[in-house]
Amino acid sequence: MLDTAHRTAYNDDHEAFRDTVRKVFSEHMEPYLDDHEADGLVPRKAWKALGEAGMLCPTVKEENGGLGLDFGFNCVLAEELAYMGSSAGFTLQNDITVNYFERLGSEEQKAKYLPGMISGDIISAIAMTEPGTGSDLQGIKTTAIEDGNHLVVNGSKTYITNGQNADVVIVVAKTNPAEGAKGTSLVLVDAGTPGFEKGRNLDKIGQHSADTSELFFADVRVPKTNILGGEGRGFIHLMEELPQERLSIAVSAQAGAQRAFDEAVNFTKDRKAFGTTVFEFQNTKFTLADLKAKLQVGWAHLDWAIARHLRGELTTDEASAAKLWHTEMQWEMVDACLQLHGGAGYMNEYAIARLWRDARVARIYGGTSEIMKEVVSRAI
Repeated sequence: MLDTAHRTAYNDDHEAFRDTVRKVFSEHMEPYLDDHEADGLVPRKAWKALGEAGMLCPTVKEENGGLGLDFGFNCVLAEELAYMGSSAGFTLQNDITVNYFERLGSEEQKAKYLPGMISGDIISAIAMTEPGTGSDLQGIKTTAIEDGNHLVVNGSKTYITNGQNADVVIVVAKTNPAEGAKGTSLVLVDAGTPGFEKGRNLDKIGQHSADTSELFFADVRVPKTNILGGEGRGFIHLMEELPQERLSIAVSAQAGAQRAFDEAVNFTKDRKAFGTTVFEFQNTKFTLADLKAKLQVGWAHLDWAIARHLRGELTTDEASAAKLWHTEMQWEMVDACLQLHGGAGYMNEYAIARLWRDARVARIYGGTSEIMKEVVSRAI
């Protein structure tokens, strides 16, 4: 269990919410983690359970059917999810996609999608990455060309979280390809729209319980009113959401690192070698001491970043630096803690193996560590 006694980012309401999250997870998530991994997705009944408990999209304003809570509640859920060892796509809906709908959506769009996203009846995804473009969103090839009162969407996307489960996808597309980034828009495409096909659930190294898909668009016709936000302002809208997206990844990385550390401590104190516990070897104690110091720094920095974001002060370069540091620290943590498990760490029956596998992609998605360094360097 995460020790939150000395955290500074949260208040009593956040911690009461944490208790709810833990209870719901203990009933609807933890007993089924292996099933989720084997199935390659989290079933809709789990989404519904979270929705009924008020754990989906808690920041949505009351006038839009939500609880009107602050982003700290999202962070609580993200921490508990990562510490539990699940890669479910709840945080994508809570921390990323719902903001696009509430901030940019028309009254009709908000009425159509937000209630279902809150209840768990609607699962959302955002389709940025393409087979030929990764972090360079300006290079996307998918188009949404005007045809009367409709847009005709053509192209393909890949590595899309919630792709198999998605009822609605925010598709990043060029509505005016000649204008480059200025011709990019966000277009809503509902599952079942003719020409929209979900490809295979991708076979990943880790994060097996997160459905991650290819998506294909072949002459998909949607009304022009399906543009989310301003036409031609898609790239700007994406940039506006980057601080929260990258902070969200940092939150999960820190909690995942803490779980790996706790697993290593428990294992080394229990495992015997040469007449003593593995923990008693100086190398083990010094390794764990070094990792504990990094965790201490990490939690302090994370609370600082969360507090700044709650005040509306977290900048893109600060969030990028947080994503860079916490995900790199997480990888160092899980690798060192797997090593402390010895051969057992390479066995899937031990939690550290899943934590190790799942951590690797955190240095890639949401912008690679190399791109984070580029962003931070521009602010120097």
